[in-house]
Amino acid sequence: MSAPAIDLEAEKKEILRRYRGLLRAAVHSKSRKDRKAIRKAFDISLEAHKDMRRKSGEPYIYHPISVARVVAEELGLDTTAIVCALLHDTVEDTYLTLEDVEQLFGTREREIVDGLTKMSGVFDPGTSAQAENFRKMLLTLSDDVRVILIKLADRLDNMRTLDHMRPDKQQKIASETLFMYAPLAHRLGLYGIKTELEDLSLKYKEPEDHELIETKLRKGKAVRTRFINAFTLPIRRALDASGISYEILGRPKSVFSIWSKMQKQRVAFEEVYDVFAIRIILDSTPENEKADAWRTYSIVSDFYQPNPDRLRDWISLPKANGYESLHTTVMSPSGKWVEVQIRSKRMDEIAEKGLAAHWRYKDAGPANGNADTTGRGNKDNLDNWLTQIREMLESGEEDALEFIDEFKLNLHSEEIYVFTPNGDLFSLPKGATTLDFAFRVHTQIGSRCIGAKVNHKLVPLSHPLKSGDQVEIITSRKQKPKEDWLGYVVTASARSKIRHALREEERSVASDGKEKLRKWMRRKELTFSSDNIESLIKRLRHDSPHALLLRIANGELDLDRLGGYTVVKGKFSWTRAKKTPAPELADHAKEIADPPEKGDVLLIGEGLQKIDYSHASCCNPIPGDPVFGFVMVSGGIKVHRQNCSNATNLLSKYAYRVIKAQWSSRSAKQFEVSLNFTGIDDVGLVNAVTGVISDAMNVNMRAISFNSSDGTFEGLVKVLVTNTDHLKELQAKLLDVPGVWSVERVDEG
Repeated sequence: MSAPAIDLEAEKKEILRRYRGLLRAAVHSKSRKDRKAIRKAFDISLEAHKDMRRKSGEPYIYHPISVARVVAEELGLDTTAIVCALLHDTVEDTYLTLEDVEQLFGTREREIVDGLTKMSGVFDPGTSAQAENFRKMLLTLSDDVRVILIKLADRLDNMRTLDHMRPDKQQKIASETLFMYAPLAHRLGLYGIKTELEDLSLKYKEPEDHELIETKLRKGKAVRTRFINAFTLPIRRALDASGISYEILGRPKSVFSIWSKMQKQRVAFEEVYDVFAIRIILDSTPENEKADAWRTYSIVSDFYQPNPDRLRDWISLPKANGYESLHTTVMSPSGKWVEVQIRSKRMDEIAEKGLAAHWRYKDAGPANGNADTTGRGNKDNLDNWLTQIREMLESGEEDALEFIDEFKLNLHSEEIYVFTPNGDLFSLPKGATTLDFAFRVHTQIGSRCIGAKVNHKLVPLSHPLKSGDQVEIITSRKQKPKEDWLGYVVTASARSKIRHALREEERSVASDGKEKLRKWMRRKELTFSSDNIESLIKRLRHDSPHALLLRIANGELDLDRLGGYTVVKGKFSWTRAKKTPAPELADHAKEIADPPEKGDVLLIGEGLQKIDYSHASCCNPIPGDPVFGFVMVSGGIKVHRQNCSNATNLLSKYAYRVIKAQWSSRSAKQFEVSLNFTGIDDVGLVNAVTGVISDAMNVNMRAISFNSSDGTFEGLVKVLVTNTDHLKELQAKLLDVPGVWSVERVDEG
């Protein structure tokens, strides 16, 4: 079948239409100079990409225009960012060089495009090298955050146009997005982009669940609108009477957020009470923002009873990403809990556009009369976080993949706020310990920490802190970081500093070992050379010179007791034992077993392939489950479900080790599955359940347990089934048992 003819004229008109849309969106680029720079970048990008097309068949230029529009419209960035967004793929994919970019636009544009080029392919094969590129790229974060912001805009457009990719590619890209990009957007305060990235990822990872929630939200829109109008009516009247200028919005929660609650709480869509939130946006001057917010809270609580445990004051103490808002949850007349968010226009823009808005407000300075107000929590917390990331990056000695794990922990962390005895405020991730706090204050204080006083009470290094704690660190000059300290901290920066100190200590010890080895060789008339050291390492079967020197320094290896050698011209000459030859040096490098060639599919079934594979215990896949194969370092392949709890991590970090897999229809094997029950406790319920399993369905049980409390029960049963159809039939039969509310498959591994 021949491809449809391309209408070049229609494409030119569409390109021009999209370019004009970009100009309309670039509200901060109105000067003649700005427009000229954008036009120049557009012309260069159009020419460079003229012969390139996307997977959809569309001209490639659509992509950089779309990225530039996100940068301008959704992030509100400047001309430089728009120019770099238009050029972001040119150096990697076309004849254009970084030197060309610098010559045509300037040094700053070159640096940003260079950062974007380095970021490309972070998750492609080559792991460590690519991860190192990610580290290098993040180093630009504190210098020019526009690199990160443009990359997030690039990822957002790629996710919006993911339909034309192969299903396996969709899975991998969606996993990468959930693993790194969505948390990064959240940490930078880009809630709009973060939400869309999560929703789009869910669309491809759990398409059925995504469609179900979207449909239910769509069907319930009219009911929600009526409820919101009735709920907000008395609030509107009171705000009008008070003279406060405002806007009220009723927004449903994101699909991903609702799905996450359904998974976490094991409830149906109808049981998620906070499906939407009311947002009150105040038109307040900077000096009146806080007072107006609390006046509005007072009005809301006059009409509706608030839940005191659900009050969140992020105006007095903004989040580390700059987010400011007052949240409360109140009871409506119909008995529903409703979340109400109260914030100013400035706070709302920062909440939606995050770091980009923060930078703009910061740059506005005193001229707007808000330098002090906006800079308080926003600037300090964000700058502190950027500083911590930079410190972690510049330590430069961690394994790059290990660094990505650490960085991811930082992205996901919730904050707590603790005080020094002098009243200085520090933000830390939830779960942080006294030792984390010590390193947060200063590296030297952390390294010399021997304990702490929390609220005037003596506590150990591992003591977890809570918001509002007052912490005094106790130090000693004799103290040094220890290996077990790594188990006491949760922050990536503290862990990085401890590892750095331990390596420095190791270097010092290794230096002593080197000197001891040098003296011993001199006594034995051996030349102190790399050849002799390498020969000694092989003989003693050590991994490295460093390991050898540490053993010598610590007294674990007595060189004077070493035998089996003679000295020939200053070199070792090793003698072999007569009966058994000296064992060869162990191979410490573990090779990955050869998987099927790229493009092949691993068929799972009995006697089909002579490839060593096994089913992952973390998710227990059964025939009918969407699966993928993961090549293990130790050899063999693990088969995982695509919705396995570990899938996102594996698909995003080790995509090059992932292969396609599908079930063979020839498999007649039985597989173990765990089912979780909930329902009303009643006499004979256990017998009814086991009767359905054993008698009605003729299914073997491996284990069963039930617990009841306050008239309800929860149980777990392990059964053997042949495939997903068999499992669904069993679940349906069990749901027909009177009193059973839910029957869900769970992972026991």
